[in-house]
Amino acid sequence: MVNLIWLFFIVFGFVVAVFTGRVEAVTEAAFEGAKTGVTVCFGLISILVFWLGMMRIAEDGGLLNKLAVLLRPAVRFLFPDVPKDHPALGYILSNMSANILGLGNAATPMGIKAMKELQKLNPDPTTATPAMCTLLAINTASITIIPTTIIAIRMNFESANPAEIVGTTLMATAISTTAAILVDRWFRHRTFSRPKREG
Repeated sequence: MVNLIWLFFIVFGFVVAVFTGRVEAVTEAAFEGAKTGVTVCFGLISILVFWLGMMRIAEDGGLLNKLAVLLRPAVRFLFPDVPKDHPALGYILSNMSANILGLGNAATPMGIKAMKELQKLNPDPTTATPAMCTLLAINTASITIIPTTIIAIRMNFESANPAEIVGTTLMATAISTTAAILVDRWFRHRTFSRPKREG
């Protein structure tokens, strides 16, 4: 569907350029866009490599393990139907820790592994379990203390103070996470309080 939307925009823009006699503007925009994309990617690579290195030091120093210990009661509350020692909980803790530190790229593989482990507990593989829905909601609206990627983008575009968004990001993600948890709890209550159909 997304590919069709992009194809529509490209074809529509080209047709408009032909009818307005500005085909050369399409060519210039294409080359300029490609150049900007490469420039942004190289800028992000340097910052992400730096932060991933810092996180590796934090991991070796035990910071992520301590953060995981702090998050464990919250994870037990959010995922009560997952067995205490199941591997999914470990991946969920890693995913949440990485998201809190703004490492979305590093959090994604842990989220995928957690979802695969939760699928093993799923009695109906064609329908997502409440735990899988909770993981998706928490992963999408996770509290972020250090928005690493956004800071990298702002630095790449020469922002005067790229880290000034830390406070607003923390507030916004705290509100989004609270909303996600409340909606998740409401749907869980609604699901489990609904009478089951016979047959």
